[in-house]
Amino acid sequence: MSRSRRESDVKYMLLMMGPAAKWQEFLQLRPEELRAHHEFMNRLNDELSAAGELVEAQGLAFPDQAKVVRTQPGGEVVVTDGPFPETKEFLAGYWIVDVADEARALAVARAASAAPGAGGAPVGQPIEVRQVMSEPEVEM
Repeated sequence: MSRSRRESDVKYMLLMMGPAAKWQEFLQLRPEELRAHHEFMNRLNDELSAAGELVEAQGLAFPDQAKVVRTQPGGEVVVTDGPFPETKEFLAGYWIVDVADEARALAVARAASAAPGAGGAPVGQPIEVRQVMSEPEVEM
C-alpha cells in the first residue's frame, strides 16, 4: 500500500553501525542463517517501498576497502587508504526513509535491528537515527 506525500514528511537516515568484532562474527554465519538475514532485510525494504517510505538503502563494503581523498592547498589531490578515525565501530549500511515523523523512523530502526543472526536470534544491531536536514525555503 502506498501513501500520498504529506507536508509533514521528514527524511531520516538510519545508520547501521557496529563493532568490528561483531561484524567478524556475522561473517561466520551459516549459509541458511545469512540467507534468513538477507531475506529479512529485503522484506523490510519491500515493505518500506510499498509504503512509499524508502528513499534509499545500501550496504557498504568493509572499511579496509575505503579510500580517503584530500585536496591539498594548491589543488593537488591525494588519495590514501587512511588514516581513518580511531574507532572500533564502522558504518555497515544505511537507509534513507521519508516518513511522517520521528516515531515512525524509530519504528523502522527497531525493525531493522531485529534482523536475524546466528540461530535465528535477533542481531540487535545498533541503528543510529538522524534527521536529514533540508534547506530553509527562500522567497524569490
